[in-house]
Formats: sequence, C-alpha cells, structure tokens
Amino acid sequence: MGSTIEAMDTETEFLSEKQAKQRPSAKEFVFNEHQLSAYEEAMQQGISLVQKTIAGKEKPFTGILPHELAAKFSDIDLSSPLDSINDALAEVDDLYLQDAVYFHHPKYVAHLNCPVAYPAILAELILSSINSSVDTWDQSAGATLIEQKLIDWSCFQIGLGDEADGIFTSGGTQSNLMALLLARDHFCSKHFPEYDIKHGGLPASAQRIRIFTSSVSHFSVQKAAAILGLGYDAVISIDCDQHFTMDSEALEQAINQAKADGLLPMAVIATAGTTDFGSIDPLHSIADLCDEHDLWMHTDAAYGCGLLASKNQRHLLSGIERSQSVTVDFHKSFLQPVSCSALLTRNKKNLGVVTHHAEYLNPLSAREQGTPNLVDKSLQTTRRFDALKLWLTLRTAGIDAIGEIFDKVCETAASCYLRMLLSPSFEPMHLPQMSTLVFRYIPSSPSLTAQHTEQDIDDTNAHIREALFRSGQAVVAGTKIGARRYLKITLLNPETTLNDIDEILTMIKQLGDEYLQSIPQTNSDIIASNKATDTVTIITDNLGNRANEQEKNAPINDHNTSINSQEACR
Repeated sequence: MGSTIEAMDTETEFLSEKQAKQRPSAKEFVFNEHQLSAYEEAMQQGISLVQKTIAGKEKPFTGILPHELAAKFSDIDLSSPLDSINDALAEVDDLYLQDAVYFHHPKYVAHLNCPVAYPAILAELILSSINSSVDTWDQSAGATLIEQKLIDWSCFQIGLGDEADGIFTSGGTQSNLMALLLARDHFCSKHFPEYDIKHGGLPASAQRIRIFTSSVSHFSVQKAAAILGLGYDAVISIDCDQHFTMDSEALEQAINQAKADGLLPMAVIATAGTTDFGSIDPLHSIADLCDEHDLWMHTDAAYGCGLLASKNQRHLLSGIERSQSVTVDFHKSFLQPVSCSALLTRNKKNLGVVTHHAEYLNPLSAREQGTPNLVDKSLQTTRRFDALKLWLTLRTAGIDAIGEIFDKVCETAASCYLRMLLSPSFEPMHLPQMSTLVFRYIPSSPSLTAQHTEQDIDDTNAHIREALFRSGQAVVAGTKIGARRYLKITLLNPETTLNDIDEILTMIKQLGDEYLQSIPQTNSDIIASNKATDTVTIITDNLGNRANEQEKNAPINDHNTSINSQEACR
C-alpha cells in the first residue's frame, strides 16, 4: 500500500513538472511581434465565446443572488494559474458571463446602460492592444490629436464658441466634479484675489459659498461639493415644477435669499436629462439668472447629450450653449462602452486650474514649444484612449444614425406612457421628455383598492421590482418620490419594442395583483419576505411560452402609435 502511495506521489510530481514545462514562459504572454499568432488565436477564442453567449441569451438576467454567485469564488487560488486560455475563458464564462446582466437584451429597461456599437468594441480591442496613454504626446502621438478633434467637435455641436475646450473623463461624476472645481477656482479668483487657493487652500469665507441645483439632479453634485471642501451644506436644492424641471422662479428666490443671508452664490447646476425623469431644466431662464447674478452655469447633459445627435429634438437643448461648462456621457446616449465621457468648457483658460508641470512628464518647456500634453488639462494622469471608441463609431455609423436611434427610444417611451394612461393598473408620473418613464402599479380592482393602504401599494411596487429581477425575465429600476415607491423604465435600446413593453407590463400587473391579494386584510402592513422567491417560478411558468403566444395575436399598429407618441412628446 505504501509503495502505491509513493508511486502516486511520484506520478503527481512528474505531471506537475511536465505541466510546468509545457506552460509558456512569462514573456510569451507579452503581446509583441513575436506573439501575433497567439494573440490572434486568443482573440478569436474570446470572440467565439461572446458570440455564443449573446446568441443564447433568452432573458437579461439569471436571477442569481450574491451569496449564490460568491460561493463559486471560495476555492479559487489566484496564485495558481490555469493551464490554458481556454480554461481561463471557461472560468470567466462560469463566474461572469453566465450570470451577467445583459444590457443588449430588449427586456433590460432599468438604468442608463446602452447596448454598444460594434465599431466601438473594435476600438476597445485596438486601444487595449496598443495601450496608449493619452496624458502626454510622447506616450500617445496621434491619439492625442484624435481626442482633441473629438473635443473640438463636441464643443461645436453644443455651440460653446471658438475658445472652448475640454477633456475626456471617466464619467459624469468626474465631469461634474471637475466642472465645480473650475467654478470654485474661478469664483475665488474674483472674490478672494488676495488668496492663492491652489497653494494656500480655501479661505474661511469659502464656507459661505453656495451652489444651486434641482431637487432631482444627480447625487454627484453633493459629492463634488464635499470633495472640494465646500460641504453638502453648500448645495441648495431647488424645487421642481410638475414636469420635474427646476422652477426658475424658486431658483431666483433662493439666490436672492442667499445673498440676503450673507451667503455667496457661486454656481447653478442645470440638468439636461435627469436620471429618473429625463427632464430638462429651463436652460435659457437659468442662463438669464446666471448672467444677472454673475454665476457659473454648468449643465449636466450626461444623459441628454443624445439630443445633440437628433434632428427632431435638438431644440430641447436650446440654451445649453450659454453654459460655462457641460458634462456629456457618450456611454449613455451614443452607444459607447463604459467609459466614454467628457467635460467641456466655454473658455479653455478655465482648465488651467488643474495644470501642474512635472519635469519628468510635462515640463513647462513642452507647452512653450507647442507640444500638446493633455495631462495639462486633466484631473487624471495615466488615461485610456477612450476617445477612439467614439471616433470609430462616428466614422462608420455617423451621428445621424445615433440620432435616429435616440429618437426611436424616445418615441417608444412616449408610446409606453400612452399605454399606461389607458390602463387602470398603472399610474405614470410624468410625460417623458426623453426615454425614461417613472410609474407605479396600482390595483385596477375597486375591491383591492378598498382593502389596501398606500403603504401596501408601496410594498407591492418594491416587491414587483425584486421579484422581476429574481425571475430574470425583465429588469426594471425603482425609485422614490417623496415617501412613495415607484418603478422606472429606461429605454436606450432600439430593439426594445412595444411588444416587449407590453410583456413587461403584463408581468408587473400579474405580480402586483398576486402580491396584493396575499396581504392579509386585517394587517396590511405585513410584507411576506419570501414572496419574491416564490414568484420566480410563477413568472417562468406563466410566461415561458409567451413568445409563441404573441405570434397568434394581431400585430401592434406601430404607425398609429408613432403618430400618437409624437403628439405626446409635444
């Protein structure tokens, strides 16, 4: 017995040594001219896996829970590599691809995540293979000029003027942070000229600085204020009108009140496309107030930048050209992979606040010689060449194609709104300006309505979202307005049809009706914690063959719906 064990140990050692000998050396994993065949083979294996995965996805999610997926990671030893690329890809498939959330699926309608243009995916391959860093000319060369050309083009599309400039960023949060940094330093240079805040920090009087933004603007405004040393309290929230756009009269009153209280109004953050409602603030009215009170106007168009490509709806952004700075997220409305965003400003001199010269990277002499080093105007140093994704998309698909897609998803949202208006089971909260729609399920039966409280309806809508996500059949988002819970549909996928919307609404109604009926009438505050899990089976069983049933039904009259949708948009 002992000799057998020794033999097995010897064989195991032999196999380990053999495997070690077969494993490529470290330098063979480095991409260069010597590894082109291995590179091509690996890329093809990855492409095949993605193709197989995308082709086989019948729903946007599997419904797996965090602890269920985490269990797969417990025995993985990252210090021990696998035997081949194939093995590693199989592991990625198991750990990631099988249970990923798929934004390309027409029933993913939750957040501001778009399907991506394949020229942009090609650009990802190219830029990662070459691995340029666009902080300095001597690390990027042509990449620097491509990014600058796109910045100039973006500024032109908005109408910021000949002195405008900008920089690609990691996303809207960074862009908004940078915009407020520019606004803060611009303000301090005028109001506290005796202070050099770049060297000495903020004066005590900076505690009186105030920023104004709507009550439904992005949370990054508050984050930026805190990071910049101004604090959450520096941000004054302005009430919105019934369309969830900033009330310009309330803004004017708040500015005047702040001045009367001895505070220092610095900036107004307008939003062109709020995250929940897609609402666009009254840009001209805000610009007028900023001109009157000498305030910095920043427009967060992270979502609404898609309107720049639209031939039918570009007018909705009228007034954005009067901004001092603008945030644009191409990875929301321009079909770009994350990340692909930019911060633009009317006056290129404003970007000097982030300039810092280092002899080993971007010496002052380089600027004096006219060498374009983008790090001179960026918060980041090492930075990906994300601009290439937008470049290839524009040079192949073109801006008109992007605009047509954005118009289509906005029309679909308007049609969805009309659907809900005609249904006793749904309560839409607003007429969509773009492609998001906040709504809630309400009981259509008078008997159900009489039996249950508003809290029951809230609990039901929260349950619907969770149960739908667990089923994986569709993904919708949730939000709150005041104390009430709502659902949200976000449309950025042109493949999402009204049939898809109808199926999602049918699921939502079914879940809502069943959940409400399960709440005891004598104690309607009780929430059954396991309802979401129980309903997964119900959805799968009842809706698994819905695609076949759809073929038996009469098709939707898209022409008539489209006409009504355009009327709704107006």
